[in-house]
Amino acid sequence: MRGVTSLALTDHDTTRGLGEARAQAAIEGIELIAGIELSCLWQGMNIHVVGLNVDIESDALIHAEAHQLRAREERALSIADKLEKAGIANTYEGAKAIAGDAIVGRPHFARHLVERGAVKSQAVAFKKYLGAGKQGDVKQMWPGVGTVVEWIVNAGGVAVIAHPDKYKMTRTKLKRLVDDFCEAGGGAIEVVSGRQTPQVTSDMARIADQYELLASCGSDFHVPDQPWQELGSFLPLPEISVPVWTHWQK
Repeated sequence: MRGVTSLALTDHDTTRGLGEARAQAAIEGIELIAGIELSCLWQGMNIHVVGLNVDIESDALIHAEAHQLRAREERALSIADKLEKAGIANTYEGAKAIAGDAIVGRPHFARHLVERGAVKSQAVAFKKYLGAGKQGDVKQMWPGVGTVVEWIVNAGGVAVIAHPDKYKMTRTKLKRLVDDFCEAGGGAIEVVSGRQTPQVTSDMARIADQYELLASCGSDFHVPDQPWQELGSFLPLPEISVPVWTHWQK
């Protein structure tokens, strides 16, 4: 499968997909690394921290998932309430039907708005109702970055700052985030995420080296047919980087 021999599944705030993934990985002969991508806040910014090689049956991770599920559910209900005030009723039920067993998020609301004819496309749904500053834009009350790192560490995993370049911080601010992340017990940073530029990769590698953090890499694959996020399509780690998987291969 695209030359992939090891794969980390890191869905947002849930490990529900790992059972099916493990079965498929066994068929394909792929090493599957249990993971999760947890949302959190740092200085008012939404930050993602990945947990790699976590024990999904640990009390810490069970608690983390339950907490994040409640937060996402409350957000979904709030989005539905705001859309109703905008004149579009009963959107939660429609979004929930689309989500199925998954956690209801803005993309499900967007698809529902398209299906009921309220907008012509999902892009328009975000532009008109769900994007930043729009009627259905509900800010999430996530836990702090220190709390999320603690959950991951207590679940036996390695905490990783996900796609650091996507936060569009200044380098000085990013290093302040890394300072706080390391102080909380964070162990790695995503040096390579998708098809980023070699300059970004080099810079992230230098930061990892400076803070003695392990380095992760990945395609940031979400769904098929996105050429910038194709499964297994990313640059290799720079030579100065210490791969995160050495942590559990000792």
